[in-house]
Amino acid sequence: HIHLRPDGRGVDAMADYARAGGTHAMLVHSPYPMVPIRNADDFRSSYDITLRLAAAVNASQTAKVFVAVGPYPVLLLELVERHGLEKGVEIMREGMEIAQHHVLEGRATAIGEVGRPHFPVDDEIWEASNDILIYGMELAREASCPVILHTESATPGVMEELAGMADKAGLARDRVVKHYSPPLVEPDENHGLIPSVLASREAVRTALSKGGPFLMETDFLDDPSRPGAVMNINTVPKRTKALLASGSMTEEAAWKIHKELPEKVYGIAIEP
Repeated sequence: HIHLRPDGRGVDAMADYARAGGTHAMLVHSPYPMVPIRNADDFRSSYDITLRLAAAVNASQTAKVFVAVGPYPVLLLELVERHGLEKGVEIMREGMEIAQHHVLEGRATAIGEVGRPHFPVDDEIWEASNDILIYGMELAREASCPVILHTESATPGVMEELAGMADKAGLARDRVVKHYSPPLVEPDENHGLIPSVLASREAVRTALSKGGPFLMETDFLDDPSRPGAVMNINTVPKRTKALLASGSMTEEAAWKIHKELPEKVYGIAIEP
C-alpha cells in the first residue's frame, strides 16, 4: 500500500523499491492538491492522475504496481461544507461509481482507500460516511473486487463493525482490506477482514508470532514536504529480508504474505 504524486518522486521512488528487492505494490489513490474535489468530474480527473502514474511506473520496468481508486472519505466534509449533506453524499457516491467503472474496465484492481474519517466528526457525517462505505462495498461485490479501508484506528470492535457492513453489502469479508492496521491477525481480532499491517519491526514480529494471515504496507506518501513519510517506500522488502535473515520470518510466511494472500485478496498474479 503506497501512494505516488506527480510532484513527488514517482517512478524514481519505485526504482528505490525495486533496488531493495520489491517486485509489486498496490498504488492507492489519494487526493492531489492540484485537483480540488468539487464535483464528480473532479474525481475522474483525480483518478486519471493515479492511473497515469501507474502507467509510467509499469512502463519503466522497475517494479509493477496494481491500482486502487476511490473517494477518500475525508473529502465528504469539504463537499458538505460546499454543497450541503445531500449533494455531498451524492458526489461521493458518484466517486464510488467512477471507481467501480475503472475496475470493470480493467484499469484498477480495487476500490480504495474508502471508508470514514479517522477523527471525530458530527453524527450526520459519521452516518453518511458509513452509508457511502456500504454503497462502495455493494459496488465492489458487483465488480468482484476488494475494497481497501481508511478508518479510525482499528480495534477488534471496529473490525467487527466493519465486517458487519461487508455482510450487509454482500461482500465477502476476505475481500475487505483494513489499511494501516495494527497486528490484528487472529480471527477474533479481525473478524475475517484482511489486516494490512504497517511494517514496523514490532508490529510485523507480533503479527508473525500470532500466525494469522496479513499483508505488509508502508503507506508511503511521496510528499515532497515530508520525505519518507509515513514509512520509506523500501521498508517492506528491506524488513522482509532482515526478518528472513534473522530467522524471525520463515520462507513459507514470506510467501504467504507477499504472494499467496495478495493474489487471493486482489485476484492478481504476482510473478517473482
